[in-house]
Amino acid sequence: MEENLQSSNKSSDFQKATTALLVIDMQNDFVEKDGVLCVDGAKETIPCIQELIKYGRSKNWPIIYVIRQHLPDGSDVDYPRLPLFMNGKKGYCLPGTRGCEIVKGLEPEAQDIIIIKKRNSAFFQTPLDMILRRLGIKNVVISGTQYPNCIRGSAVDAMSYDYNTIVCTDACSAKTKEVAQANIYDMKNMGISCITFFQLKNIL
Repeated sequence: MEENLQSSNKSSDFQKATTALLVIDMQNDFVEKDGVLCVDGAKETIPCIQELIKYGRSKNWPIIYVIRQHLPDGSDVDYPRLPLFMNGKKGYCLPGTRGCEIVKGLEPEAQDIIIIKKRNSAFFQTPLDMILRRLGIKNVVISGTQYPNCIRGSAVDAMSYDYNTIVCTDACSAKTKEVAQANIYDMKNMGISCITFFQLKNIL
């Protein structure tokens, strides 16, 4: 797959105007230790995501933050996480709470796009695909947390929508390195490019 990407680059498929960066679920409830659904490996990816965003801005890529937001009663949450809203529990990623905020150090700038999602995939019942097509995007670079849920779901859907899909492996996280590697292995076998930031800079 990486050879195909490099070949596409030579044929000008990869151009700065046709690439977008997704930053997925880098919110306090997923990143900080006191977050309701803290992903152990998420915080350590912040420096790499910062560099990836900086690089994307230098290439004029659209920077798209994809975040979770849910109603206080949990009526719009997926069933496996509904118990987090029941029996006196306060839920997670509620608008106006610290948990819902994007983690310190990755704050969006005025020109960035923010997409709100209710499920794992950044594409499920959101305007993301419409926005990407309106912008003329062909290549989607994915960063954020976490691998088996929102990273994988978004990457598979991006591929299904015929975007050249790149998961930046050192800018994504999971609860354990073993979980991360298992998901990278699966995505590579699907045809999704899973490469480091260093490798990405040699392609895009």
